[in-house]
Amino acid sequence: MRHREPAICLSTIDYSETSQVLHFLTSQRGTVRVLGKGTKRPRSKSGGAIDLLSEGQLVFSTGRGQGLATLIEFTETVCHSALRKEAGRLNAALYMLEMIAAMVAEDDPHAELFNLLHNALERLAHPDAPVQAVLAYFQWRLLRHVGLLGQLDTCVGCGRPITGRRSRGGQDPVGAEGPVGKQVFFSSTQGGLICDGCEHTAGEKFALDPQTLVGLAALAAAETGRKSPLPNRRARSVNRMLAYHASHQIGRWLKMARYAIGPEAAGPR
Repeated sequence: MRHREPAICLSTIDYSETSQVLHFLTSQRGTVRVLGKGTKRPRSKSGGAIDLLSEGQLVFSTGRGQGLATLIEFTETVCHSALRKEAGRLNAALYMLEMIAAMVAEDDPHAELFNLLHNALERLAHPDAPVQAVLAYFQWRLLRHVGLLGQLDTCVGCGRPITGRRSRGGQDPVGAEGPVGKQVFFSSTQGGLICDGCEHTAGEKFALDPQTLVGLAALAAAETGRKSPLPNRRARSVNRMLAYHASHQIGRWLKMARYAIGPEAAGPR
C-alpha cells in the first residue's frame, strides 16, 4: 500500500554504499522505518543522502508483513540549516528527535506530537529563542501527551499540596508550599511529587530544588494560556527532572541528554 505523509527524519543508518535505513515521524501514522534504496546517490529522487532533521513529503509503500517499508520518494521542504550553526540548538534538536524515536511506537498515530516537534524545531531555529525553555516545554508536552506526566501540584502519597512559589517580587523561588526547609522529591515509578513525610515510600526518587518547582508551575501555567517566566537556570532544572523521568520510563538515559541539558542528565557512571 502506498502512503504520502508530511514527515521529519529522526535517525539514519547506512545500509550499503548507496542505501539508508531511515526512521521518520509522520503526521498521521506515527513513526515508520523505511529502506531508502539508492538515496545516497547524488541523482536519487531525494537529491542525495537524507539527513537528520530533514522535513518534507514522504512517499513510501508497505507490505503485509512487519518489515521495513520501502521509500519511493522524499521531497525535502525544510532542512533546519539554522540549527546546525550553533551547538546548543543542534544538541537540543537532536535530543528531541531521540526522545520521540524512543517514546513513539511505529504505526501509532500522534498528529499532535508531529506538530509539537515541527513547532519546537522551528522555534529553536530563531536566534533569540531560549533553548532550555523551548526544550522544557517540549519535554513537558511530550510526556503529558503519552500519559506519563500527571498533575504535579500534590504529593502522590498523602495528597498534600505542593506548588512552586515565588517571592513577592515574582522573581526568586522560595520553595514548596508548606513548612520552610522541607525537601520535595519526584518519583518516576510513582508518577508524581513526594513530600518529605512520604519520602520513605519511594525507593526511587529525584530531589527537587525550588527552581524546579517554580519551573513546573510555569509550564503548567503556559499550558492553560497564562504567561509565566522560565529563565535559563529554572528551565535547565526542569529539563533535568523531565530527562530523569523519561530515562526511567524508557529504561535508559538518552545519549543526547548530557549534551542538550548538561552532564547531570547523563545518569550514573
